Amino acid sequence: MHIPDGFIPLSQAVIYTIIAIAFIARSIKWAREEFHEVPLFATLAAGIFAIQALNIPIPWGTSGHLMGGVLAAILLGSPWAGVFLLTLVLVVQALFFADGGITVLGANILNMGVISSFVGYYIYVALRGRIGVASASFIGAWLGLVTAALATAVELAIAGTFPLREGLLFMGLYHVVIGLVAEGTLTALVVTTVLKVSPDMLPAKARVVV
Repeated sequence: MHIPDGFIPLSQAVIYTIIAIAFIARSIKWAREEFHEVPLFATLAAGIFAIQALNIPIPWGTSGHLMGGVLAAILLGSPWAGVFLLTLVLVVQALFFADGGITVLGANILNMGVISSFVGYYIYVALRGRIGVASASFIGAWLGLVTAALATAVELAIAGTFPLREGLLFMGLYHVVIGLVAEGTLTALVVTTVLKVSPDMLPAKARVVV
């Protein structure tokens, strides 16, 4: 899902960057006021960095892979945690590993950090009391991933890089499968395991009965 340089015109990329900066600024404020779980955050950052190293080429798209923003948001009790963590990961990937373009970094943060984290987290919050933490975290992570992939396809279509219909079809289909097989499953597994084994390491708002 990392958009490379040249896939989006600079004039369009600037708009996404401005939007992303607004969310990043708010996530930094969240970190200053509420961020106290340094070991958990570091572990999540390392894990997310590792799982994003696996990129699957997608026809009429960019790449398919896991993201982890919803997992971070659930465990740290806020979608701003997902934005903050994914921003750090994506900046390192772009600057040091050439995974995702520098000029389109704002678009990548917007898609993978903002859209995925907010969609997935609030779906989880809305569903956890009805269907349980495991199912809610699975669905939240899955739909957060798919929504971010579809947003990427729309942006590439606006840029004229790929046709909209094919982009939505392939980006959506691939990430539906990735979400079902990996993102949703791993998120549900990690969330339920942490809540059962070490609930004290989580902030109060993230502690729920499994």
